[in-house]
Amino acid sequence: MKRKKRALFVQSHRPHLQWKLHRPFQWYWYPIISLVIAVLLSGLVIFLLSRDLPSLSDLEKAGDPFLVTRIISSDGKVLSELFKQRRVKVPFEQMPKHLINATVASEDRLFWNHWGLDLKRIFYLGFRNILTMKIQGGASTITQQLARKLYLYPQKTLIRKLREQLSAIQIERTYSKTEILEMYLNQMPLGRGAHGVQSASRAYFDKNVEDLNIEESALIVGLLQLPYGYYNPDQDSLAAKKRRNVVMQSMVACHFLTETEYDSISQLPLGVLYQKEKANVIAPYFCEHIRREMQKKYGMSLYTGGLSIYTTLDTRIQACADSAVKAFIPSLEKKIRKQILDKRLFADWFNPPLKEPEEFRKFYSDTALVDSMMEAKATLQVALVALNSTNGDVLAMVGGRDFEKSKWNRAIQMARQPGSAFKPFVYTVAIDNGYPTTLELLNQPVVLIMYDGTRWSPKNYDGSTGGPTTLREGLKRSLNLVSARLIQEVVPADKVVRYAKNFGFTSQINPYDAIALGSDVVYPIELTSAYSVFANHGVHVESNFILRVEDKDGNILEESIPKRKEVIGEETAFIMTDMMRSVLDDQGGTGTAARYRYNFYRPAAGKTGTTNDYRNAWFEGFTPQITAGVWVGFDDERITLGDNQTGSAAALPIWASFMRMAHDTMQYPVEKFVMPPGVVRLKVCSETKKIATEACPVIWDEVFLKRLAPTDTCDVHGSPGKRKNNKKHVVF
Repeated sequence: MKRKKRALFVQSHRPHLQWKLHRPFQWYWYPIISLVIAVLLSGLVIFLLSRDLPSLSDLEKAGDPFLVTRIISSDGKVLSELFKQRRVKVPFEQMPKHLINATVASEDRLFWNHWGLDLKRIFYLGFRNILTMKIQGGASTITQQLARKLYLYPQKTLIRKLREQLSAIQIERTYSKTEILEMYLNQMPLGRGAHGVQSASRAYFDKNVEDLNIEESALIVGLLQLPYGYYNPDQDSLAAKKRRNVVMQSMVACHFLTETEYDSISQLPLGVLYQKEKANVIAPYFCEHIRREMQKKYGMSLYTGGLSIYTTLDTRIQACADSAVKAFIPSLEKKIRKQILDKRLFADWFNPPLKEPEEFRKFYSDTALVDSMMEAKATLQVALVALNSTNGDVLAMVGGRDFEKSKWNRAIQMARQPGSAFKPFVYTVAIDNGYPTTLELLNQPVVLIMYDGTRWSPKNYDGSTGGPTTLREGLKRSLNLVSARLIQEVVPADKVVRYAKNFGFTSQINPYDAIALGSDVVYPIELTSAYSVFANHGVHVESNFILRVEDKDGNILEESIPKRKEVIGEETAFIMTDMMRSVLDDQGGTGTAARYRYNFYRPAAGKTGTTNDYRNAWFEGFTPQITAGVWVGFDDERITLGDNQTGSAAALPIWASFMRMAHDTMQYPVEKFVMPPGVVRLKVCSETKKIATEACPVIWDEVFLKRLAPTDTCDVHGSPGKRKNNKKHVVF
């Protein structure tokens, strides 16, 4: 009762206490508390959104986007580019000022003044979108675009937009404005597979970014909005020109360009170089081999790391190789195809094979079918490898007729019988074990035991036989019977196998008599590398493709060191070289056409090679500067090259033409093979093989190991006074 009275008293005498009892806070605390709550909630949202944003270290990496790896020739030409995104990074200082101005004027006019966000435009577009209930316009700054491209997914959601804005602020706090522009212009997509302004400059105008003029810069900047859309000149040249001019109008609005300048250049054509149907890759088989080998070492970073792979290939020598192949192979192919058609050698290409005359008439009458069948079955192929004779560097490589149609590299991946091109290694074993070039063997029929136990009676190419024949003569004329007897009577097959392995052959070579005639398969590049041993004074150097590899900053990741191995003495190498010179220089040599028909007259040595039924044709040869090998044949080895298509007829023309062009193009000095001190050159009697006198009817100029050279003078032909009408004949 007393409490109730007290309450009535308070209400009547102190009315202000009533308000205090029921409203303990002033009204102005509510907005303050609401603001605090909003700030806390915003802070919590920002914290949650920024937890997995890129760290500062990630930002550093992000400034170094995917870069193009370039394969570079020894003469400084870019052979090919490997990339996940085609991008070549250039510094800000290398970009022309009008390119920077065009970018800022078109993409973000407040770029130099804001801190990552354009708040005024954000609020304006937000208010307009609320009124229209539509998402219109864009408020993204250059920094936001960079953040979106480098770190975040492109889906248009509120969460992504907030994360983008936070990333933009973080970028602005970490990098300078010029660094941000450099990153932006080095990584944005610009069509044609190009990322960054340098790649775009090369793609559209075939020039470096620093050489762009104003209108070219404006076109590239215009592509930032829709690099693969209708602003792209490949899609719509009129729209691309209109977009280019819009960019230049923005430059006028920002006072980067005058109205007069705009009027004069806005009417200019685009000047875009339109894309070729095929990528212009120099030496595609060589480049593909480099790519495969480098991917084993560097994995996917090969396509993103911006490596520079400096190779041994010389584009000038490669051009000579391509030219020699293109000049000869089409006409030879045409001749072979005609023979196939004339002799009906295509009959078993059908299932069942053609037999009846009516079937053949129907086939011949369908020219489209004939052409397609020839193209599918009878495309003549070729392989060419050229090496530096002293260090093993691969100077040129042809792995086939058309890389786009067949990426099988016949120079490296194909193994075929070398035929007579293997004979020099058999003769080397004899010379290296003390037998002279004047050693005589019968040029008579012989039976060889094959690796499968069967018996084979080889014949000379021309079917000839003869009496005692020297090793020089046997090699010069490529006599199968002499080579076979050399294995059976002088050098055992297992010793030839051991020598072959030292010469660098990795394929299976069997120790049977048929080794004398090249019955086992070898790889073209290994055969050519083995021939370089003779030019390199008996030292084998593994074939080398890469000089060095550098990272994006120019640091050397690896550098080649030639792998050398002495295989034979320099005396043996010189004697074998001299014997193979006879192949090109002496009457009856299988390679003399290189001189009188193809005008290659430099000191050189080499050897032809032909396999059974003319299925493979070879020529391997060398000068002191270049060792080169050529193979000609079909991918389907069942198809023959045709009658008389020997190594001399089918492969030597390419080899001789290439060697002549390569030496002339490189302006190599004419060098002779240097005779080492352990070798002596003597004039010997062709009959007695002793030192010749003036009375000897036929005199040979011959080389010997000094310690094994003949010392006796011919005692058969007497003195000149005792023999009248004596004719001296010097073969060499």
